[in-house]
Amino acid sequence: MDIRKVKKLIELLEASDIAEIEIHEGEESVRISRHGTLPPPAAAPVAVAATPAAATAPAPEPEEAKEPELEGHIIRSPMVGTFYRAPNPGAKPFVTEGQSVKAGDTLCIIEAMKILNQIESDKTGVVKRILVENGQPVEYNQPLFIIE
Repeated sequence: MDIRKVKKLIELLEASDIAEIEIHEGEESVRISRHGTLPPPAAAPVAVAATPAAATAPAPEPEEAKEPELEGHIIRSPMVGTFYRAPNPGAKPFVTEGQSVKAGDTLCIIEAMKILNQIESDKTGVVKRILVENGQPVEYNQPLFIIE
């Protein structure tokens, strides 16, 4: 479509009471509108007003509840990805709760961007708890294992 035609359409739209116009010429099309496609601004103040009231009391309780139960040496995720307990779907897990591990033993795999990253124990001890389910997404620094 010729730019002169587009400019002419804009001039016609400005000179009239029409809010929007759409023209098709073969494979090409153009839509010209006086109004943007952003959502109405009335929704934003409602969301802002509701947020502070909801975030004041409940936020500290979950944090306090999580930390005391994580006693022992915590192995944390070094990356964001998907947690796998075994090298492939049919294989036995790298470790189980109650199993002894040495520093350097593979505990799990975290898949990130189609790359399988082996996560190794940095301490010799016994796996007290496995905190993540197989196939679950994990965040950076999320606790994965507790070693005693």
